[in-house]
Amino acid sequence: MDKRFIVIVLDGFGMQAMADAAIARPGDEKSSTLGSILHDHPDLKLPNLEALGLMNAFGKESEKMKFSDKAVWGKSELMHFGADTFMGHQEIMGSLPKKPVVQPFQEKVDEIKEHLKKHGHKVEVRQNGHLRYLLVDDYCTVADNIDADLGMAYNCTAPLDYLSFDKELEIGRLVREVATVNRVIPFGGTNTTIDDILAAEETREDRFIGIHAVKSKSYEHGYQCRHLGYGVDEKVQAPTILGHAHIPVSLFGKVADIVANDTGKSVSCVDTAEVLDLTIQEIKDMKNGFICTNVQETDLAGHSQDSTWYKNLLEIADEKIGIIMDLIHDDVLVVMADHGNDPNIGHNRHTRENVPLLIKKAGVEGVSIGLRKTLSDVGASVCDFFGVSAPQNGQSFMNLLK
Repeated sequence: MDKRFIVIVLDGFGMQAMADAAIARPGDEKSSTLGSILHDHPDLKLPNLEALGLMNAFGKESEKMKFSDKAVWGKSELMHFGADTFMGHQEIMGSLPKKPVVQPFQEKVDEIKEHLKKHGHKVEVRQNGHLRYLLVDDYCTVADNIDADLGMAYNCTAPLDYLSFDKELEIGRLVREVATVNRVIPFGGTNTTIDDILAAEETREDRFIGIHAVKSKSYEHGYQCRHLGYGVDEKVQAPTILGHAHIPVSLFGKVADIVANDTGKSVSCVDTAEVLDLTIQEIKDMKNGFICTNVQETDLAGHSQDSTWYKNLLEIADEKIGIIMDLIHDDVLVVMADHGNDPNIGHNRHTRENVPLLIKKAGVEGVSIGLRKTLSDVGASVCDFFGVSAPQNGQSFMNLLK
């Protein structure tokens, strides 16, 4: 029988602070992404998400949105450390999160230098005061990521007209073998030079040194990027397992940039309407398979601390999700998030929140799947749905959808 499992991730669309937020992420204990949007826009109406059980998951009704007796819904905690889009999606796909180390590049620079030299790479140490970073094979810098939470990632930056992305990725994988931070991120673009990259060198807090990504001009032409996560093994994730079983996998939006899908289709896209239109067309074209779409702009609205933009994006997404709901037959649809991003919390970082699990499956109504302990329950359910081996982490909820 032809059947599809569709996951829509509204990036950053959390419900309320996790129970451990005060300890695990101080400052997030009062966070509620949906709560803040409703506070600023009490007249918000999202009829399709409401029908799927949005307010059931939120735990209270608003002026315009009520509980749904027919909804199939639940919530999920985050098992990964902090509140991270990359690790959230690895968790969704079935990876067991491994706690990374928060560590300035200075503490690993010598070890990484020797590891690269051992594998035949030319390594030059560049210095600004007491802070050091690496220039590898004349064209690839290895340094702190200074554009996100400091100490959480190292960047490899290269001009791709002079060093191929495959060669840069090889360098990044060697750095990943040594580094214990959350991510190692090789990226670069064309029509830029190593002089452009070196000119974008900046320091932070007298402890971190790196290349400012935008100033490096890497995003302007021919941008390529790969996120290498700590403890992430693509072989135990749903897309790889499905691919090996010859089940089609299509990833749209930011998930295409951060989740391995070597045998399937991956299409990067940011605009909310466009990425959901691509999803709608794929549902119409795909007879059997797994589709996962990330709606990234909701997360960008949270980072911008702009609840009005967030509201407008949710309205666009809700309309498109309604079209998707009408296309569901012998399929499963899950609408969820990967973390929170409260626009009113007082900072522009992600927030550690429970996320909604809103489900549609023909013939199933009025079911709660409860509070799940990990986002991996989604990946486990995907694999269960298609009758393939389970991913590394998670418990399927398919037995509850009967």
